[in-house]
Amino acid sequence: MTDFRRLTGMFVATIGLILSAPQAIAQQPDRGDEPGLVADDAYQLEPEWQKQVVYFRTTETPGTIIISTAERHLYLVQPGGRAIRYGIGVGRDGFQWQGLVNITNKKEWPDWTPPPEMIQRQPYLPRFMAGGPGNPLGARAMYLGTTVYRIHGTNRPDTIGTKVSSGCFRLVNNDVADLYDRVPVGTKVVIRQKPEL
Repeated sequence: MTDFRRLTGMFVATIGLILSAPQAIAQQPDRGDEPGLVADDAYQLEPEWQKQVVYFRTTETPGTIIISTAERHLYLVQPGGRAIRYGIGVGRDGFQWQGLVNITNKKEWPDWTPPPEMIQRQPYLPRFMAGGPGNPLGARAMYLGTTVYRIHGTNRPDTIGTKVSSGCFRLVNNDVADLYDRVPVGTKVVIRQKPEL
């Protein structure tokens, strides 16, 4: 009878662990947003994600931003068949989107108010965070149309080239400051999920 109780206890404990595992996994923080973490300015991006001038064929006019979520690159179209290419972090699976918008606002060291849908998914997030080095929006933000999405900096440079956000496009702080200085409010932004053939 003692062996039966021991086996029953082990069985119940095992079932309890199995049932609690998905809940524990669901409660783990999203490693893409770490409020309060200060970016490591010494972090070196892989060459693929570093800012560079590239040849780029498009019918869009110079000054247009083209975002390729599949490539994880943002292109600022330049004259002469070229573009400045920046490495970016994009929305994780299920949070990628495409469309045509304009930059409607720009802010240096923006404050962050996560939208209710984001709070619901990540309840550990603050309801408001003042701009600064520990803010997940980083050094600059460019607001996209009437959406909740932005092109912004990050306090997590290691997420560039990954699919980790809730739909925004993130660049390292030096790159987002460079882009911010190059584009005015009203700039056309084309977001594509698949590369053009």
